Amino acid sequence: MATIERRGAGQFRAIIRRKGYPPQRRTFKSRAAAEAWARAEEAAMDRCQWEDACEARRTTLADALDRYALEVTPLKRGAPQEQVRIRAWKTHALASRPLASIRGADLAAWRDARLKVAGANTVRLELAVLSHLFTVARTDWGMGVGNPARDVRLPPMPPGMDRRISREEERDLAAKLTSPTREAFTLALETAMRRGELAGLEWSRVELERRVVRLPRTKNGHPRDVPLSPRAVQVLKGMGQGSGHVFGTPAVAAEDFSRQVGEVARALGFAGVTFHTTRHEATSRLFERGLSIVEVATITGHRTLAMLRRYVHLRAEDLAAKLAA
Repeated sequence: MATIERRGAGQFRAIIRRKGYPPQRRTFKSRAAAEAWARAEEAAMDRCQWEDACEARRTTLADALDRYALEVTPLKRGAPQEQVRIRAWKTHALASRPLASIRGADLAAWRDARLKVAGANTVRLELAVLSHLFTVARTDWGMGVGNPARDVRLPPMPPGMDRRISREEERDLAAKLTSPTREAFTLALETAMRRGELAGLEWSRVELERRVVRLPRTKNGHPRDVPLSPRAVQVLKGMGQGSGHVFGTPAVAAEDFSRQVGEVARALGFAGVTFHTTRHEATSRLFERGLSIVEVATITGHRTLAMLRRYVHLRAEDLAAKLAA
């Protein structure tokens, strides 16, 4: 049986001592709350389902994020992007809370506030990081904590983007961007490579004579060779082939690409244009050049027609011209 001790005005401490388990102590504002907690803990022990939540009560979300970033994130292909999401979580008020105190309702409130300033897919990705963190805390770190992220309704996936970058917008953006983001922007439009693929590109993987870039690691886990257009070859030659990464530190380069393109696009009044828009534009241009579905998928790395379809937005006037021809 648990012991309930009065600890001054409005304070009751419940103490559980059970053979085979570490002593458990919790303080409550009422005797009824202390007794209810003790009954629940002892019942879990009787069913052999008890888990020690002490460490989860001592560990803040910020501490857990630091450990996750050190032990788990480096093993992922999207490590640079995940580091950005981890830093975003650490700026939120929930970061100072113990893991055991975070509930689904807390994350639902975060979701609703975040959706006012970020897209649905960004919210889904940031919530996925937290969900995996809680899973790792439970399975690998031995913390008796559930996964509140599973109790949160995800925002619906946005429809495929239909924003295109016109040749005029491309010209104006390139004129305002600074090196090396300018070169990365042009290469993205010519190759349909992802931001992370460009940021992590190494000179040893660039074969200008064959006009091919070899990508041993991609987002979907499948390596691929990306053909280089004459313009892409010209851009890379202009950068002067060296050693190491083409654009410097991958994580820094990726952030610079997104930040600078976003800032310049807003300054020019090009609503909806981000660095990621280049992948949609490049994929659509490949089809407009007459390449087949298999040829385009080979270049872009899409594994399913459904995903490829989300990145293709052909202009109705261009299709009308083909019908007339």
